[in-house]
Amino acid sequence: MPGRGKIQIFSGRSSEEYATEVLQNLRNLNEYTSKFVDLAGEKQVKLFSNGEMEVEILTSVRKKDIYIIQHTSNRNCQMLSTHENKIELYHLVDALKRSHAGSITVFEPFISCSRSDRAYARNSSGLAIHFKTLVSIGANHIITYQIHSEKSKMMVDPVTAYIDDIPLYPVIQRYILKEFVKTRDYFHDVVHNNWAICSVDAGGEKVARNFADIFSCQLIIANKRRSYSKTNTIEGVSLLTDESIEGKTVWVIDDMIDTAGSIVELLKALKEKKPAQVNVAVVHPVLSGPGISRLIELHDLKYLDNLMVCDTIWISDQMKKDLPFMQIIPTAPLAADIIYKTNIGESLSVYYDPVNPYHVLNY
Repeated sequence: MPGRGKIQIFSGRSSEEYATEVLQNLRNLNEYTSKFVDLAGEKQVKLFSNGEMEVEILTSVRKKDIYIIQHTSNRNCQMLSTHENKIELYHLVDALKRSHAGSITVFEPFISCSRSDRAYARNSSGLAIHFKTLVSIGANHIITYQIHSEKSKMMVDPVTAYIDDIPLYPVIQRYILKEFVKTRDYFHDVVHNNWAICSVDAGGEKVARNFADIFSCQLIIANKRRSYSKTNTIEGVSLLTDESIEGKTVWVIDDMIDTAGSIVELLKALKEKKPAQVNVAVVHPVLSGPGISRLIELHDLKYLDNLMVCDTIWISDQMKKDLPFMQIIPTAPLAADIIYKTNIGESLSVYYDPVNPYHVLNY
């Protein structure tokens, strides 16, 4: 029996399509969840002429286990800004708290301010502000996917709330194994000897090394020289590896791709080493500014063969048309399972377990 009361799911306007997919997957999860009724909570967002907002909850949520699904990226089907999405999320939490919800979990697949996680001198920390605001107005649980820095979780005081950062690298690993490797023979004969995993920068070495260990293949560490006079700008990249990558398939792994500046310089450096194929796999497809046009150019120049992304941020039909070489890895089934396990009090540790290729591959 559920330990946190009846589940009810609300969505911010930026994530309505994703929330609908989660609801469908939750109903189809097992025999118990198939009996769930009235899962979707109703709300009304009121916008005033002076720019202010108000959210009204139209469903009784008293003592219920509430989940708010909302990413705060400015790329969404409603064309809402990052700031509008944040304010709507804060209003949703406040309205639900005032409506006597039993528990309030903010499920934020992508936290747009996740890179603003440090204060160097007199600058603000967007992530600290975001977490403090959510907790202070009533959220007692935050769930997200692959936050930019593991240390960021320390910003949430477990006395007042707790955070679950669910890694999506295992999801990507399983996808690559199923769609690109497929069989154990190919894994042994081709992947071990003719694949290489490359980090985007030195900070991504741990992740790249994990992938290289899973696939038992060559590791490449990229060291990028960032411009500190201009944001989102890379001055150059050097590659560190003991073996040649000529004629091999290279996989570049990162947690997100934004303007694609890092990828451009890295793929140029890789091209000089004459690999047979270069694929990029990332969790969050931020793709702001020139990001999409840069990827199109990289593909046209034969620098980039395949792009894998998760659906943590809305991807329009036009983007799919512009990037036919992009494959989208669905995460709504995972979100449904996370919500179910959270509701019944089951451990989430299974999501942190390392991937065993032999449990995924065919004979």
